[in-house]
Amino acid sequence: MMASGLQGVISIERMCRLAGVSRAGYYRHWQVSSPRREEAGLRDAIQRLALANPHYGYRRISVLLGREGWRVNHKRVLRLMREDNLLCLRKTGFVPITTASRHSWHVVPNLARGLHLTDIDQLWVADITYVHLAEEFAYLAVVLDAFSRKVIGWALATQLKVDLAINALDRAITARRPARGSVIHHSDRGVQYACADYAVRLKAHSIEPSMSRIGNPYDNAKAERFMRTLKEEEVDGRAYRDIVDARTHIGEFIERVYNGQRLHSALDYLSPDDYEAGLTRLRQEPLTAIQNSGNCY
Repeated sequence: MMASGLQGVISIERMCRLAGVSRAGYYRHWQVSSPRREEAGLRDAIQRLALANPHYGYRRISVLLGREGWRVNHKRVLRLMREDNLLCLRKTGFVPITTASRHSWHVVPNLARGLHLTDIDQLWVADITYVHLAEEFAYLAVVLDAFSRKVIGWALATQLKVDLAINALDRAITARRPARGSVIHHSDRGVQYACADYAVRLKAHSIEPSMSRIGNPYDNAKAERFMRTLKEEEVDGRAYRDIVDARTHIGEFIERVYNGQRLHSALDYLSPDDYEAGLTRLRQEPLTAIQNSGNCY
């Protein structure tokens, strides 16, 4: 909502700043003093947020509203989004097979099943999917930290070879530099992850390999969930000219949108970057307390 006058349009945020009141306080007063105007303003805010985040459901929109100062529960948001036809629509597309699991390479046991995570760099999950270009297919390999859901390594190529998976792994290792022996790497049984070159790279960095059970898609659900998000929020509806165009847009989505902005319900509705930043602050607080405590003697 904007306020208009002779000098043009002034946003609520600017009016609150000029008046010396908080945005949340303004909305609370508005809810009490003018219910009809509050309803119209809320609908306007929901429409603005839903159009800016077309793949967000009512729960994530509710979180964004709360961060803007609105006091509204998710059931009301669901009702208003349904009435205004703003609920995101999801479609199931055709997904070609990218996993060649019939091979002679050694398959390792599943070490991720039932694993209780307490921090980052304990379990990495990896997967490969396809991306449709104008005249060919490209293949995307990703490595995610299972604790924070952050994409820590990715690579895109027009050929589905082991180098693709290794490049994504190398980027993850460079970005995280995990302590030796601290990480379990989980994937499906595809030849890219089972072959000797990939196993050697894991062993060189003391990363323990783990692979999904036969016919169980839930073992690698976090990686597959990212792929679904990528398709729904970036790839579907796009027409990438070539591998360079796809790499630019997909990289922007991964680094800026998914890691930096997208809210995750499993992370208390924080982005992976914000969630990991919070973990860093928590680790630093005990050290800061000790440093500020002074000499006890």
